[in-house]
Amino acid sequence: MKTTVEIPDDLFRASKADAALHGESLKQFMADALKAYLTTRQNAAPLRRGWRSVFGKAQPSEIEEIEEIVAQEFGQVDPEDWL
Repeated sequence: MKTTVEIPDDLFRASKADAALHGESLKQFMADALKAYLTTRQNAAPLRRGWRSVFGKAQPSEIEEIEEIVAQEFGQVDPEDWL
């Protein structure tokens, strides 16, 4: 698949030079680099999910009231309404 990606000039030059030093194309270098990065991310702990991931990382003591309200509201949702 072809795509266009914008990267900083210095990163492009360094990538192209490294690929050339190892006798590979820039295309192969980029594919290998992305595979390695994705493998690393898959092995890493997942990021927080839910509303806190969107609104920041407040301390638990700062959001107890909000957590309670959210729990109450979700407790009122009927799963049948989602079908």
